[in-house]
Amino acid sequence: MANITELSDKTFNDETKEGLVITDFNADWCPPCKMMNPILEKLSSKDELGDKIKFTSMNVDHNPDTPNNFGIQGIPTFIVKKDGNVVGRLVGYQPEAKFRMALEKFM
Repeated sequence: MANITELSDKTFNDETKEGLVITDFNADWCPPCKMMNPILEKLSSKDELGDKIKFTSMNVDHNPDTPNNFGIQGIPTFIVKKDGNVVGRLVGYQPEAKFRMALEKFM
């Protein structure tokens, strides 16, 4: 995913400490996660929201510590951080229009 930065437990804090950042917590085997991929790809483009929001992704199977720290129990879960502080959380599949509206509230 070209406009989406892949994170690990080690890189999460550094990559999400400045600006407006959304992290997609997901897994390869998760159908709703796969359904969100095209929406995230589209919204993360510079023509859409990519110049206002940094889009990041974390595989929960490969990085268990960060999801545990945030109490993530279902995926996909999207954590929105602004200057390092959590300002929002979305859980589950979101239709594109609904997801866009939710993100625009944080801008």
